[in-house]
Amino acid sequence: VASLKASGTHLGPLGPLVQVFREKGILFGYRHPKSSARDCLLSVFQMTNETMNIWTHFLPSWFFLWKLLGFLLSREVRADGYAWPFLAYLATCCAYPLASSLAHTFSTMSLRARHVCYFCDYAALALYSLGSAVAYSAYVFPHEWVGGTFHRYYLPIAVLNTVFSTSLACYSRLAEAERPKLGKGMRVLAFAYPYLFDSIPLFYRLSWCQGGVIRTHGWHTVLAGLTCFLFATHLPERLAPGLFDYVGHSHQLFHICGVVGTHFQMLALSTDMTDRRSRLLASLPDPSVFPRAVASVAVSAAAGLLIVAAFSASLYSAPTLLSGRRNQSKIRRD
Repeated sequence: VASLKASGTHLGPLGPLVQVFREKGILFGYRHPKSSARDCLLSVFQMTNETMNIWTHFLPSWFFLWKLLGFLLSREVRADGYAWPFLAYLATCCAYPLASSLAHTFSTMSLRARHVCYFCDYAALALYSLGSAVAYSAYVFPHEWVGGTFHRYYLPIAVLNTVFSTSLACYSRLAEAERPKLGKGMRVLAFAYPYLFDSIPLFYRLSWCQGGVIRTHGWHTVLAGLTCFLFATHLPERLAPGLFDYVGHSHQLFHICGVVGTHFQMLALSTDMTDRRSRLLASLPDPSVFPRAVASVAVSAAAGLLIVAAFSASLYSAPTLLSGRRNQSKIRRD
């Protein structure tokens, strides 16, 4: 293991610790599984199998931050509560690609660091799902649903889904050590279920409405489906192991489809926010609706941090969780 280089190295069958760092269909380009923070930062500018994963989310995080600042400067947001849900949504759009980029950068410092990095990544992704729900609740709901029972309970359920998603995704990393397929399935469920719930009002509009903004929402939906497909299948690298190690493997495509889908979602939400303003405000005259929606994001962010802290602490209190009983038995046999 000590002889591994930062890039261009075939890991090979190096034992249970290193196996955790391997990805299906990826043969070359792994970084040392005990890299220093300096080595991790330098690897951003070297060609490894994580380099494109880092940049495909790091650059979009700055693009979304530019969008957030542009929105803040273009209107008096403080006095316009109607714009607050979109502001909260934009903040979550900045958070999830940045957290992902940092996770991919520093995940090879140790096995414990790898888990903690991805716990934070999952929490940010779950928060983005809630940010989408907040924006959908404010701007996307069909007019005939606004103020109804489902609309009233939509955000509270979305908050619970965020807690569920973060907890299940974090736990899936620990379960994956013993049962990889179960852990992967749990992680797919952790993010697919909140997306499907959040998108119920959007699916209704896609089914019954027409117009330019519906097409934009449609592109976001198609890309979201493709994102889930790539994450679950590990294609194309499973069909040609070693060919897509550096460029073109599923996680890179997953990142690209995700951020492009977010861009289409952002365009569609901005259009809905502007075009439907008068009708939506007439249906929801209570001005406290929008600040409460934003508060739900802040509460969920705090809950996500607590969940990450709890799972991170479990790695110290029960070190066997780092590798699982299956790997422990393998170590003893070796």
